[in-house]
Amino acid sequence: MSNEEGGNPQFYFCDCFTTDNIFLKDYKLHVRFVSEQQFRLDYQTISQEVDRRRRLGVASAERAAAIKDVYHPLHPHVYRLQESYLAPKFKQIVEYCRSPGASEEGLSDLLEEEAAARVYRFPVFEKSFCEELVEELEHFEQSSAPKGRPNTMNHYGILLNELGFDEGFITALREHYLHSLTSLLYPDCGGRCLDSHKAFVVKYDMNEDVDLSYHYDNAEVTLNVSLGKDFTEGNLYFGDMKQVPLSETECSEVEHRVTEGLLHRGQHMHGALPISSGQRWNLIIWMRASRERNKLCPMCNKRPTLVEGEGFADGFTKHPDAPLNASCVLT
Repeated sequence: MSNEEGGNPQFYFCDCFTTDNIFLKDYKLHVRFVSEQQFRLDYQTISQEVDRRRRLGVASAERAAAIKDVYHPLHPHVYRLQESYLAPKFKQIVEYCRSPGASEEGLSDLLEEEAAARVYRFPVFEKSFCEELVEELEHFEQSSAPKGRPNTMNHYGILLNELGFDEGFITALREHYLHSLTSLLYPDCGGRCLDSHKAFVVKYDMNEDVDLSYHYDNAEVTLNVSLGKDFTEGNLYFGDMKQVPLSETECSEVEHRVTEGLLHRGQHMHGALPISSGQRWNLIIWMRASRERNKLCPMCNKRPTLVEGEGFADGFTKHPDAPLNASCVLT
């Protein structure tokens, strides 16, 4: 006689116990595994993303060449940095940083420090330039030229190196202006030896991406400039550095105003709250110091294992005089 016939129920497992909600400790991820075929189908997007990253440099170079052939800019002058594009306050700040005896304390008097530690706000561009730059970006978006998106978190935006902004604009801005600030504000995380960057714009729209999840950047120092257009809400928020557990973190909200930039450490956790109306364009410059990241990759927290890349790649070098064309294979 079975236990059930004798009044004692037989207990069972649900079949899903052997297939569902399997926790992979190394990845802190729950997965489902019925068969290898099912697993590959369910997680093929991961494989696709790995393949995309492996050929990222080649694909980017191909797009850049195609853009150069087929795209006709609306405002060709915005591709080369001019002092007239810069806000007078920003030029005053840079002038102070270049002066003998400039100090972090003296610089802080000229900046607006936010509630989040070591996050600084200051005007960067004139509004008229921001408007022309957004017009140029919209013109490119509407063209038939190929487009590469900034990363897996931002589905709408433009890689500025592919469009031709690197040499004449972003490099000049980093080397001749931003370097003066970062040297004083972030000497402990590579601010004095920034030697490469990745620059892109991101777009938030009510019918597209409206926010950005909590994350840190693949950078030593980041500049985030609000370019426009008309939008409501969508402030940024900052937590702590990435090493601090989320349970021990208190976030601070930071207003993002058009023409102004927020300068912060790349490993400082942050995100963007949803916009409630309109559309917003942001210029993001991830500034990198090979002297720092050559010792420890900021994405995998290991000594980097390098693979060759195009252009600045991810800012790693094999030695101080090597060209900036390496990425960490682990990321």
